[in-house]
Amino acid sequence: MPRPQKCRWVKCEPNINYFKPVGIPMHSLSEVVLTVEEFEAIRLKDLEGLEQEDCAERMKVSRPTFFRIIMSAREKVADALVNGKAIRVEGGNYKVYGEDVPHHGHGHCNRHGMMGESISDEEN
Repeated sequence: MPRPQKCRWVKCEPNINYFKPVGIPMHSLSEVVLTVEEFEAIRLKDLEGLEQEDCAERMKVSRPTFFRIIMSAREKVADALVNGKAIRVEGGNYKVYGEDVPHHGHGHCNRHGMMGESISDEEN
C-alpha cells in the first residue's frame, strides 16, 4: 500500500479556475487539469519569485516534493499554451492557510477532488 500523500498548504483557492484560448468553442477544446497545489507552486515560484526552499517551506513539503509539483505544473501549462488547450484548476490534496482543523479527520488534511468535493483521510 502506498504511503499517504502529505497535505500541501496553499494561501487560497483560486478565484478563477478556468482558462481557455479565445475563439475556440468549448466543445472543440481539450483541457489540462492543474491541481490547486500546482497552481500555488506556480504562484509562489514564478509570480512571487521565491526560492524553491522558501516555496517548499510555505507549502509544508520537502524541496524534492516541491520540485516535482512545480515541474508537473509547468509541463501542464506549457502543454496548454503550445497545443491550445484549456486549463482547469481543481482538485488536489491541500489545506488553505488559516483554515480550522476539520471536525472529521482528527486534524488530517482534506483531499479535494474534482469540483471542490472534500474527502477526509479517514474516508479513503
